[in-house]
Amino acid sequence: MSRLAICPGSFDPVTYGHLDIIQRGAKIFDQVIVAVFNNQSKAPLFTVEERMELLRETTKDLPNVTVDSSAGLLIDYAREQNARAILRGLRAVSDFEYELQITSMNRKLDENIETFFMMTNNQYSFLSSSIVKEVAKYKADVSDIVPKAVEKALMEKFRL
Repeated sequence: MSRLAICPGSFDPVTYGHLDIIQRGAKIFDQVIVAVFNNQSKAPLFTVEERMELLRETTKDLPNVTVDSSAGLLIDYAREQNARAILRGLRAVSDFEYELQITSMNRKLDENIETFFMMTNNQYSFLSSSIVKEVAKYKADVSDIVPKAVEKALMEKFRL
């Protein structure tokens, strides 16, 4: 039985912080599905399709990583994929309370699916997609916090 993990997120856009978790998860699990979900509380800059394409481009060198999306509940998606693990990144204590609530609900819905948390590398602990979009909007340099393909996509979005 292969060890499959779902790495969910909105990835709007994918940052080096996200990639850090994906790359490290790919070393632990046999297969990682990076699943794009829409966060109902956020207005996305990129479409789901654009986010998936950016993820495919930035994870193309990871043979055991695939990209997908879902509009439903994460726990239902994990069941559909026969996954027994959810992989999440934590940046700071502020993430913990939110993640604890989600994990507790997921556990209530299916106690056979475990959530694994990885602490983001310190160099990315401040990083969020929201901060990246805000900085990029004002034409600041984001080359050291997002992959080249994402930097280009951000420049195109904000040129409009």
